[in-house]
Amino acid sequence: MSEPIGNLIDALGVEYTPRDDDLVSGAVVLLKVIQSDGSVRLHSCWSDGLSWIERLGMLRAAERDEQS
Repeated sequence: MSEPIGNLIDALGVEYTPRDDDLVSGAVVLLKVIQSDGSVRLHSCWSDGLSWIERLGMLRAAERDEQS
């Protein structure tokens, strides 16, 4: 069953402080999920309207930012 992800993100303490002129227009979320058997998996989800190329581009840009 799908549910909005906001409460999960809030519970993990994830925050973003936008500047006055920022307009958030999309999101890609990576989740580390620990399953009931203790195994760990990675899951991704994204906002409506993002194409696969935009999602991939956002991930690559985040990867570059993390390395600098």
